[in-house]
Amino acid sequence: METRSSYIKWARFYDVVVTLMSLGREPAFRKTTLELGEVRPGQKLLDVGCGTGTLAILAKAKAGPDGEVHGIDASPEMIEVACRKADKAGADVRFQVGLFEDIPFPDDQFDLALSSLMLHHLPDELKREGFAEIYRVLKPGGRLLTVDFGAPSNSLISHLMLLFGHSRTQSNVQELMTMMEDAGFREVEAVQSKYRGLAFIRATVMSNRVKGTYTAPSPWSKLSPKAMMRIAI
Repeated sequence: METRSSYIKWARFYDVVVTLMSLGREPAFRKTTLELGEVRPGQKLLDVGCGTGTLAILAKAKAGPDGEVHGIDASPEMIEVACRKADKAGADVRFQVGLFEDIPFPDDQFDLALSSLMLHHLPDELKREGFAEIYRVLKPGGRLLTVDFGAPSNSLISHLMLLFGHSRTQSNVQELMTMMEDAGFREVEAVQSKYRGLAFIRATVMSNRVKGTYTAPSPWSKLSPKAMMRIAI
């Protein structure tokens, strides 16, 4: 299984690098991701580009024993590390090698899909294919939360990313939102947080999957910007 994009192969060092790049703030950032994703007990979740599995393992704790969490990544090395971490944590998370542009699941499988710091690795063509794939595997009324680098930065974190061979490409938030809408998503919104330089984008699959006719209430909680900022702290 080969992707047309690049992926990280130094999986055994990845967690150390992320801790360094985030200046020790990764746990808080992951908590914010799960809060904004509104992970709920009993849900079936997919973490796309799961890396070493940190977010998926945390999501399983929120989804509970009746929930089901899967993680896919293009890197076999990442999946190997993720499986070891899940075993060590006693977390029933199912990891496998899989591509964003060719997700190895049937249609209408998941309540929620997460994608964290993965999109900037991909060319626009694969982003479009990937959003269409996520739309396909989500159930009607399902939800997507993506997190990616959203603004140019000359911060220490950006320089550390370059030092470790990590792409410094940023994503144009409006372009990502348009790609999601083109894939069929609706209620696409960028959510503010205290993490400058990161873009949190949420989107919904229409209940009947027919463009332009979705009228059901939003499955996302309608929080004020002030409340959203409290979540991120």
